[in-house]
Amino acid sequence: MLQTISTFSSVRMLGGLAVVAITLLPSAAVADSDRAPLQFFNGKTEMVSTIKVMMKKPFRSRAIGTGRILSDGSLSLAQQVLDEGEPARQRNWKIRQIASGHYAGTMTEAVGPVTVEEVDGKYRFKYKMKGNLAVEQWMTPLAGGNAAKSTVTVRKFGMKVASSTGIIKKV
Repeated sequence: MLQTISTFSSVRMLGGLAVVAITLLPSAAVADSDRAPLQFFNGKTEMVSTIKVMMKKPFRSRAIGTGRILSDGSLSLAQQVLDEGEPARQRNWKIRQIASGHYAGTMTEAVGPVTVEEVDGKYRFKYKMKGNLAVEQWMTPLAGGNAAKSTVTVRKFGMKVASSTGIIKKV
């Protein structure tokens, strides 16, 4: 609680963080195409979510992504993040597969690496953010392979300080 103001600023960055998580759709969810899991973000995507920060009014966030698969097979994703009441900002991701069901990468607002693991057809992202924030995000692919549900929990010193729920879709 001591740093609620700085935590609020850091948590505002969550708007759209979940967008990259859908890149890891399991093959069953993309059965209608020959795309590999990281291919979902090759092109345009959009996420709309609601972010709730402890002791603050919930706000809407929208992230518009443009992704491409690099020659090494990794995903490069640039996002324009539009949080309600804030100026637009740019966020960049790079994600690669490191083993079956395991991915790793970087994101401009993360402190250190982003790790991802497949768990029963869902994907769990873990990373740290400025202000001692620990982020855990679960992505659940939806039928048809063109969308997924994102649920994010942010903790500071083990206490939940923010959460987000949203849907991301291929545009």
